[in-house]
Amino acid sequence: MAEVLVYVDHVDGSVRKPTLELLTLARRIGDPVAVSLGNGAADTAATLAEHGAVKVLTADAAEFADYLVAPKVDALQAAVESVSAAGSLAAVLLPSSAEGKEIGARLAIRIGSGIITDAVDLEAGDEGPVATQSVFAASYTTKSRITKGTPVITVKPNSAPVEPAAAAGAVEELAVTVADSSKGTKVVSRTPRESTGRPDLTEAAIVVSGGRGVNGAENFPVIEALADSLGAAVGASRAAVDAGWYPHTNQVGQTGKSVSPQLYIAAGISGAIQHRAGMQTSKTIVAINKDEEAPIFELVDYGVVGDLFNVVPALTDEIKTRKG
Repeated sequence: MAEVLVYVDHVDGSVRKPTLELLTLARRIGDPVAVSLGNGAADTAATLAEHGAVKVLTADAAEFADYLVAPKVDALQAAVESVSAAGSLAAVLLPSSAEGKEIGARLAIRIGSGIITDAVDLEAGDEGPVATQSVFAASYTTKSRITKGTPVITVKPNSAPVEPAAAAGAVEELAVTVADSSKGTKVVSRTPRESTGRPDLTEAAIVVSGGRGVNGAENFPVIEALADSLGAAVGASRAAVDAGWYPHTNQVGQTGKSVSPQLYIAAGISGAIQHRAGMQTSKTIVAINKDEEAPIFELVDYGVVGDLFNVVPALTDEIKTRKG
């Protein structure tokens, strides 16, 4: 069976959930071979093997941390060449994070291949992997395949379940030569992100977002309380962010972050196309808005017409009661 390279997103050896989802998808089209780079790369092997990686290629070099994405592209290119030389390579899969998409685009150019970004599903096809995308504010679902070179595909978080599947997970060191041209942009400082105790917005299984209807930064604790009762991430519409009510890092939309959780709750959000573009692939969408004509209701699975300041606290209390 052909092999599938999976780029591993990890933090000092702790594998992030989107990578485990990629391994589930990779098993549909071939044998997953994980590529783990940077500090703690070797420590990822056990987790990756538990989730289906037949092989784990590891490399650690100072350049992966000292420079931007180009050294990682060098490493992934080396992995593509190594696997292709030894057998058949079906695809390269990466998470649809900002870094993942940049690495994927650069890699596709280097190896002369096509690229599909923001896939929400993946299946085997007679002529190569077929990726599903949701486009134009969920108005259309497209199925595409790459016709030139080795397919490079980035996949949105929460597009597949995490399914353990024990495999060999044999660890091999990947020989990587970082080109001088990859050292053009150096990282000179880092500031740790302040932890909120909530899941990362782009990876969360549940997201609760507030919009213009929240009517002020002082009212966002109502949204946060609901999110905390569900173990969810907190999002915000562009209107709320532009008004200074919530940080830009939490903006969901075309000019913010794209999310695809199992459950998306939109409170006080009208549903402009800009916002819908960032959450349209959510599995279940619930809207709370006092305007029954709000465009968001055209997209939702469940809609509540009512004042969010009455509905959201009642919902939060009910969830807490049911959780005991």
